[in-house]
Amino acid sequence: MAKIASTVQAAAEGARDTSKLVADLREVASDAEELLNLTASQAGERIADVRERLGERLGQLKAQLLDLEADMRERGKQIAHATDDYVHDNPWKSIGATAGVAFLLGLLIGRR
Repeated sequence: MAKIASTVQAAAEGARDTSKLVADLREVASDAEELLNLTASQAGERIADVRERLGERLGQLKAQLLDLEADMRERGKQIAHATDDYVHDNPWKSIGATAGVAFLLGLLIGRR
């Protein structure tokens, strides 16, 4: 059980970090797209070159975000399968753990 718990905890921490990274990257991509749109009327070879490179990098970033999201979904499925397997292999331990957590939550809620 400790192995599964540590795996689930590590995966959850990784998922939180990855979620934040994805959100930050989406925001950067959105800002970059807005910058591209705002500079569309600007003339000049240097600006055109920068806009082209930025457009290419945005395309790469979006592809990486899609890969990262797919990886997060896959990890979530693996965690769900591991949890499901554990519950099926150890039903009484699972019931006991759930009852313990429910009891503790009841105590905490009852104090308010």
